[in-house]
Amino acid sequence: MVHLVTAALFTGSVLLILLGFRTVVQPMMGLALLGLALAMRPRRGRLDPDLPTLREAEAPALFGLLGGIADTCGVRRPDTVQFGPAFSVTVTHYGFPRKRSLVIGLPLWAAYPPRQRVAAIARALAYAAPRNVRSRAFVAMALESLTAGSGAMWANDTAYISWHANAYAWRAEDVADGARRFDRRGRAGEWVLWIPRAATAATARLLLRLTLPATRCALLEADDAAARAASTEAAVAALKDQDLARPVCVEAHRLVIEAKTHAPGRSAAAPQPDFWEKVARHAARLRARRGSDATAGSLDASRVARLSAAPQHRATITLDEPGPTRIADELRLPEKAVVVKMMRDGVAVPQEPAEPAAAA
Repeated sequence: MVHLVTAALFTGSVLLILLGFRTVVQPMMGLALLGLALAMRPRRGRLDPDLPTLREAEAPALFGLLGGIADTCGVRRPDTVQFGPAFSVTVTHYGFPRKRSLVIGLPLWAAYPPRQRVAAIARALAYAAPRNVRSRAFVAMALESLTAGSGAMWANDTAYISWHANAYAWRAEDVADGARRFDRRGRAGEWVLWIPRAATAATARLLLRLTLPATRCALLEADDAAARAASTEAAVAALKDQDLARPVCVEAHRLVIEAKTHAPGRSAAAPQPDFWEKVARHAARLRARRGSDATAGSLDASRVARLSAAPQHRATITLDEPGPTRIADELRLPEKAVVVKMMRDGVAVPQEPAEPAAAA
């Protein structure tokens, strides 16, 4: 229905402009509807140009591991792999064929032991499978169109003028009057866009609400796929170690500041060679200090309990030498590129998790 409404808006706007070309009202209405149709147009996904990208020919060992995980989960193999500075592993789609790109956050990759890396990748690949309604082409593109369209209809900072001039300045009253007229036009435009903006936002919320049960089922199936691929123990440990996101990112931020402070002459092209080793050692210290009696966050406790009560699985995907060494060699250039990006842009530190009552 979202795509049909977008097509109807586009067709109606073109007809109003062409058939009512001799009038004034109809072309203006057509242009307004055309703007709405363009705001809600389906977006073609694309790879993030700021993130380093690897393809199978450039990293055969890594793609061999990912292919084995995807086959175990019963999903399509990723076409590309990108590496970013976030503590996460996600799957994105790009191009009209909706190719799959696995986005691996190197802080998570450094903090997790090998088996937990397999569990995190298996969970991400299985969660983005077609069984998840939000990952299917029509629903995913509808959500992207509604979100982008609603955001495009919000007034930005340039819609208003803040003018505080000296009353004795030359032509100050004329400038102040022009600023007031500009602000009135901005408010009028915002009120005109209020109805389509509210409609797109409400439709996006409705679509999210309708797909929520299927998304929850897909999340539980992704946990099962992670347990089959990496073992139940590794899947549970990966869920519990999600609380390492903030301290690990804080440590990465500290290392970036330390590098800029103690070596101000260091260029961005020559970052610390042992940056990710330091992050991994810090995560290991945090894990050892926490002990084996760690509990998952309030939002993941039920998933941990479900996996622990289910039949236990052994690891299907095992990492034996020389596989990990070859993968580490293939990741050296992306690791340096991500460190350069972090030294240039900084590190986004996740917020503290919400309290159980607030989260509920």
